[in-house]
This record gives sequence, structure tokens and C-alpha cells, in this order.
Amino acid sequence: MLRLSAAVLLTLAFWPLAASAQEQPPPSRCVAIAQALPSATYASFTAPKAQTPLLAEAFVDGDVTITYAGHSTYIIETPAGVRIATDFSGVYGADPLPRVVTMNKAHRTHYSDHPDPAIEYVLRGWNPDGGPARHALVVDDVYIRNVPTDIRNGGDLGKDGNSIFIFEVAGLCIGHLGHLHHRLEDAHYGAIGRLDVLMVPIDGGMTLSLDRMTEITARLYSSMILPMHRHSTPISEFTGRMGDDFAVEFLSGRSLTVSLKTLPDRPTIIILEGV
Repeated sequence: MLRLSAAVLLTLAFWPLAASAQEQPPPSRCVAIAQALPSATYASFTAPKAQTPLLAEAFVDGDVTITYAGHSTYIIETPAGVRIATDFSGVYGADPLPRVVTMNKAHRTHYSDHPDPAIEYVLRGWNPDGGPARHALVVDDVYIRNVPTDIRNGGDLGKDGNSIFIFEVAGLCIGHLGHLHHRLEDAHYGAIGRLDVLMVPIDGGMTLSLDRMTEITARLYSSMILPMHRHSTPISEFTGRMGDDFAVEFLSGRSLTVSLKTLPDRPTIIILEGV
């Protein structure tokens, strides 16, 4: 009992809290360990009258489209039409303009100081005022939250400078590791929870070494792994380390559609065109 309580407390330390929440968020389908719910800010979501004001069951099913735009930017399009761009700098994924963007500040290629004002929600993976960034936002059919991590600054790690963003949509748990600079602790894994789709940087040094990134990917054991932030690293350097437990599939296009029903039966590394 003491061990479980300690795990819950460690997990809750990483839960995002909104500054001015009015309603409880939907229960996280990704986090099984925490029994308490974070607060969340609701954005332009109206459920049918016969349903609750949470993420309606009507939105649990449906296809999510994921497109590789470039570098660390994936475009996620939800069944309700919400367009999200990850690690958005404005170079990739700006046309058509996303409704939501996430950013990390390791390099200029992962954020923008001047995002287009027409972007409704700009979610920074760091807090400009200090301390960890806290995001728990519902936009139509997607629940977006973050797990803060540290960021390398010269020889030191800057506290809470990066975020792993998690998108809960159509029953799927989709995670983007951002510009991750260190091994994850048990509390991080607890706060992340289950990830059906994992977007993982495989540059081999600017983020983490391939050995460390392989360790994290293997522990998360997602059904679908989408490499990114590759630079000149041969794909085989990453896939070879993952071993026989993970299938490898190369797709000819830059996009795929996925739902709970179409997730691979075996964990699969999928390389989209351009990666």
C-alpha cells in the first residue's frame, strides 16, 4: 500500500494543472495509476444535449490522420477536424494553418517567438515565467496535456525546459517526446501512461543517444512508433537496436490514418516519406 501511494504521489507531481479551470477534464485514458484528475481549460467544445460535457463517447471512434511535415513537426488531424502541429517553428506545417501548436525551446527549429496570431492555441513546453509548463486543454474532441522534462543548456540541465506532449483523441493516446535530453524516471513514465502512438527523435546525439532513446521506446512499448528529428542517422541504426520485438514498415506517403481498431497487432516502427 505504501509503495502504491508513493507511486501515485510521484505521478501527481508531474500532472498538468490549468491556472483557471472551470470544469473537471475527462478521465485520462492514458494514465492508469493516478486516481485523481487534473484541472483543465475547455476550449470551444459543445457536446450533444444527451451526452455529458466531457469528451463524448461519439468521439471515441474515428480515424486520426498523422502527417510528417518535417524535422520534429507532425500534423495530427482529429475526427472532429482539429489540426495540431507539434514542435512548431512555422517552417513546417503552417499551410493550412493549424488550430493548435506545441513548442519546445531547445533550438529555433522547434519553436517560434512570433507564431501567426490566427493560431488559436499556442502551447509552449516551457513556462516563460519560470517553473514547469502546465497544459490540460480540451479542444473539441482532443484532450492535450504535457509532462515537463529538463533541457540541456551547455553542460547543465535546465529544469522544466522541455515537455512531452500527449494527445488523447478517438480513444488513442499519442505522445510526442519533443527535444528530450535525459533518461526518464519512473514518475515520468507514470505521468505519461499508455501511449498507442509514439513520436521519437532519433538524431543520436542532439537529443539523446540512440541507446538511450531505444531504452525509452522499448519501455513505452507503443503499438506504433514514428521516428522524427533524424538528421543523417541511418534508419537502420535505430530499427536495428529495437530488435525483433518491433516490426518495421516503410510507407510511400507522408500521411497515415489510425484508429483503435487499426492499430498494429505487433509494435511497429513506421517510417513515413521524408523522415
